Amino acid sequence: MTAITFHPIGHVRGGRKEATKDGWGGNRSRIELDPARFGPEALAGLADLSHIEVLFHFHLHADEPAETGARHPRDRADWPKVGIFAQRGRMRPNRIGLSTCRVVGVDGTVIAVEGLDAVDGTPVLDIKPVWSGNEPRGQIREPAWARELMAKYW
Repeated sequence: MTAITFHPIGHVRGGRKEATKDGWGGNRSRIELDPARFGPEALAGLADLSHIEVLFHFHLHADEPAETGARHPRDRADWPKVGIFAQRGRMRPNRIGLSTCRVVGVDGTVIAVEGLDAVDGTPVLDIKPVWSGNEPRGQIREPAWARELMAKYW
C-alpha cells in the first residue's frame, strides 16, 4: 500500500477546546492559513460565498483505535449497528473530517466561520466552496436514527 502524506494548509483557532457531541451550530472560530505557504490571494473570492466545506484531520485521541467494521453510533444500542462508512464518527481509518460551515468574514489569510465542528488547533487539510451545483440532486435518503442524532448537533 502506498502511503499518502498531507500537510495542513492551516489550523482552526478559537471556538471550542474540546470535541463534544452536540450544539455546534453557533460555534465561531477562525481558519488561519499557513502564512509560509499562502498569501491573501489564496482566499480571493471566498468572501463572496455563504458557505465552505472544510476537510480536516481528527487529531485528538490519535491513540484511539480506528473503526473498520460496524458499531452502534454514539454507543446507543437502540440505534442499529452500521459500518464506519455509513456514519460520520471520528474513529475513521484515515481520521478525515468534513464540515460545511458559514463564512462570517475573510481578512488576509484568516477565515472567520460559524458552525465548524472542529476544535481549536485542528489541522485543516483543504477548503472547498459550497456551490448549489455541487449539492445533492434529488431527494436525500437517510435513516431515522441519523435524523435523531443530528437533531441537536447544530
